[in-house]
Amino acid sequence: MNIHSKRLDEHRIEEEPFYLPIGEEITIAEIAHRRGLPLLLKGPTGCGKTRFMQYLAWKLKLPLVTVSCHDDLSTSDLVGRYLIRSGEAVWMDGPLTLAVRAGAICYLDEIVEARKDTTVVIHPLADDRRELPIEKRGELLLAPSSFMLAVSYNPGYQSVLKDLKTSTRQRFVALAFSYPKPELETKIVQRESGMDTALASSLVKLGNMTRALKDSGLAEGASTRLLIQAGKLIGEGIAPRSACEVAVCEALTDDPELLAALSEMVSSLF
Repeated sequence: MNIHSKRLDEHRIEEEPFYLPIGEEITIAEIAHRRGLPLLLKGPTGCGKTRFMQYLAWKLKLPLVTVSCHDDLSTSDLVGRYLIRSGEAVWMDGPLTLAVRAGAICYLDEIVEARKDTTVVIHPLADDRRELPIEKRGELLLAPSSFMLAVSYNPGYQSVLKDLKTSTRQRFVALAFSYPKPELETKIVQRESGMDTALASSLVKLGNMTRALKDSGLAEGASTRLLIQAGKLIGEGIAPRSACEVAVCEALTDDPELLAALSEMVSSLF
């Protein structure tokens, strides 16, 4: 087994991830993969974008190479670089190159966090060329039919400085994600945390109440992920109020007035 095979084994998803569809996103993504189209997932934090990609990779039986983007992410971090080993320069593929060579899925999470000069490297992969130039090696990789490029971002944090360039976003098929409807979100929270339906329903009510505060100074309301974390604490014996305080309220804000408002919401439900 070569080094590329070993690295890819780390990205294979053997067991089916739990995912409940909210629309036609699975069908659209499968068609996009079949036709060689890249995906853009947009939606708030913790609404299921990454879980969707894990489910899609499992369904397509492809490795999922995930990159968490940040403002120090360089082109070399994505494509690869030469490393000195035993006194000689050895090339090491970056995650994007690894995914292209293997015909895997490369998922760039929170793409707007990366530098603009870094994201330009995906342009030839995200149009009908489907190629990745590796300038340091004078190599041009053509992506196999199984390769898929997917990126995500949170529109709620858009600004003039952090937004996708038009030349980038118009290369993608865009899927808009949001928090599930209460009935569906209750099933998700119940399944992921292991709690009973009544408590899961109360947590979902709390989540929707916090989301209504978005226009009152709260950057974002409680994500489905936060509700699940609160549910897991409750399942381990933490009192519901305490669990919601530490897993939801304190995680959302440091502002004393907003914390007081969130605490009142918790008290009204638990």
